[in-house]
Order: sequence, then structure tokens, then C-alpha cells
Amino acid sequence: MYGWEFPPHISGGLGVACFEMTRALRDLGHEITFVVPRLKEGVDAPSHVRLLGMAQFASAEQRIVETETQRFLEGIEIKAIESPLRPYLTDPEYKEIIERLERIHRERHSSEEGFHVTFSGDYGPDLISEVVRYAQVAGAVAATVPHDVIHAHDWLTMLAGIEARRVSGKPLVLHVHALEFDRSGENVNQAVYDIERFGMKHADRVVAVSQLTKQTIVTRYDIDPAKVEVVYNAVTSRSRQASGNRGARRDKVVLFLGRITFQKGPDYFVEAAGKILQSRDDVRFVMAGSGDMAPRVIQRVAELRIGKRFHFTGFLTGAAVDRMYEESDIYVMPSVSEPFGISPLEAMCHDVPVIISKQSGVAEVLKHTLKFDFWDVGELANQINALLDHSSLRDELVRQGGRELENLKWSNAARRLTGIYEQLAARCG
Repeated sequence: MYGWEFPPHISGGLGVACFEMTRALRDLGHEITFVVPRLKEGVDAPSHVRLLGMAQFASAEQRIVETETQRFLEGIEIKAIESPLRPYLTDPEYKEIIERLERIHRERHSSEEGFHVTFSGDYGPDLISEVVRYAQVAGAVAATVPHDVIHAHDWLTMLAGIEARRVSGKPLVLHVHALEFDRSGENVNQAVYDIERFGMKHADRVVAVSQLTKQTIVTRYDIDPAKVEVVYNAVTSRSRQASGNRGARRDKVVLFLGRITFQKGPDYFVEAAGKILQSRDDVRFVMAGSGDMAPRVIQRVAELRIGKRFHFTGFLTGAAVDRMYEESDIYVMPSVSEPFGISPLEAMCHDVPVIISKQSGVAEVLKHTLKFDFWDVGELANQINALLDHSSLRDELVRQGGRELENLKWSNAARRLTGIYEQLAARCG
């Protein structure tokens, strides 16, 4: 498997999904080598996979020689500069950090022109160059590590998967967790779109996390629908700490937890909060996360004069996420475009009723939850008020949701993936 992150080296939900998926595959008897750009020193790797960092193979970089891939990459100049950047940063944030790095470098090395560091594995000022370098080294990995199937996650590793297949001749599965249309709406980054389309055209099989994502793949990227399989994500229940606050306190807590970006719809959450707080003072809204829209969202909260009942926690991880769910009475996912959406399932594991946008893949598998069109702020406010006012409705959603969770297990996803692996291995064997 090729990915961009894997616990404990993690920046978002993709790493969590990869962790749980590989653990379920291991339980079915598979042996998995998971490749990431680099490994941090001094951090213990999980025991259920062999975790490799591309930096170990940097000295063995190979030129991509496959004719179609070479033509596709024509005109891309590979240039590496020092980069501490992480996934999900925006172009303005890229530029601000890079300008600061270049200023520091000029002060230290005023007589030098430019500078170069080893393979970083982070989002750099020229992200496409990072992706291409990752692909170049993938050939060395594929030539060294025995394997039967290549499985690459999202656009960052698609070129790596193609190069690995060229070297080893093994079948390639591309797993699409999100598309450029999800991240950017209609204002797509053309280079990212081109890589996604090129990768899916040349893969042996494409796995989509929902029918919603499959439909986008087929219609927007012109991919044969017979080539695309839907494998839903799942959730793993964690050990829980009993929360004594939820029923005892007067104020109810409505939670948004996710990246504060266009895709996740945080502005619609704020507008709904503004409507609700015009007529009641027994509820608090919490936004947990970080992202490029955070300053705009904070400003809007101030404009609506709801700051006393609207709280920002910043980015949460691990046990802090579990505690946040335990302290919440309602979870809202107002995503503009969500290929799947694991967070509602996590909330349901903590007996929290959820409200989700109809523009999400998880809406395909959850029947006992409230749903709304992401732009319909009035309907979202009505649904939140209904759950705040009617404990019987909350209890029924929690009870029925618990039953639905029983079918959303990573072992089911792993069995679906195993079937795909076996089909491809038989065809290529």
C-alpha cells in the first residue's frame, strides 16, 4: 500500500481509515507493507503492518520510463526546497511559510543560491513535484519488497502506484477517499484533476468510498463504471469513559468536528447557530478543528454577536476527540461534498444523535439520522431545535443508530477488498 500518512504520522481522517482498514485486512491473513513519504524518528510504528518510509529508498530513485507516464509528466520541473508543510494547508498558507523559510535561509546563507534537502514527505510549495518524486522512488520499493497487489490511496499516491505496477507487473488498485471536486468545488486544480484522471484510467480497479463518489468518478472523469467498486468505510468503537455531564447540565452542546474548510461547510453551521440563538439561550455550539476558513468563521461569529455561546477548540486528536463527543448532545456534519464521512459514525459510538448533509456518502448507509441539504440553513436549524426539544427523538435515533453501526464494520470492508484482490490476482496470474 502507498499512502501519504499513517498513524502515528497523521494529519487527518485518511490516516485513520488506512489504519483500521489494514488492521482488518491483517485479521483476514494478509501481510501488508504500508509506504509513506517518511518516518519520524523515535516514534513506535504499529505492529500489524510493515511501515516503510520513502526516504529510505531516496538514493535509489529511478527515472519513470513508462511512455504514457513520461508524456504525462512532460514539462514538470522537480525542485525540492525545505518544507515543514502538512496536508490541508492552502496556497496562501504555503506562500507565507515558504517566504519565511526563504528569508531565514537568505540571512544564514547570503552567498548561496537556493537550497536543497532530502525527500520531505510533506506538502511543499510545489506539491506536484513532491508527488512526482514519490512516484520515482516507488519503483525502487516495488523492486525490493515482495508483493502480490499494489493498493494506493488518493491522488497523492496514484503516480506512485502506476510506477510500482510498471516495475513489478502486479495489479493496481486505486482507492479514492476524496476527489478534487470534493476539495475545491468547481474551482478545481487542473494538475490534480489530471493526475486523478490519469491514475484511474491506468488502474486495474478503482475503489470508491460511496456511490456518490463513484458517480463523480464516472461522470466527471470518464471512467468505465464496471471498473469502479464501492467499499464503504466503517468505524471501530473505542473504550469509553462514562460522561456524567450530558444529562445533568442545563445547556446542551451542538458539535461540529472537522476541518474548517469549504468542503466541510462550517459557515452553514455558524448560520444555523445564529438563527437558533436568536430565540433560545440553553444551547452552546462548539467548532472543533482548524483550517483555512477559520478566520472567516470567527469573524462571522463576531458579526452575529453569538461569541458567548459559540466556542472554538482548535485541532483535537486522540482522547480529546473522544471527550468532545462525550460532552456533546448533538453532532452536525454540514458538508458541501463528503465522499463518505466517518465522524458521524464516531459520534454515534458515543450515543450522540447526528444530523448530516444529504451531500455525503455516509447518508447512503445511515437511515436513522436527520438529513438536510447543506445550503438549507433554516432546515438545519429546525432539525437541531427538534433534537434539543424532544428527548424521545434523540433517544430513538441513538437506539436505531446503534443497530446500524453493527453492520458498519471494517471486517466487512476488508472482505470486499479481499474479493477485489483475489479477482485481480487470478486475472493477472
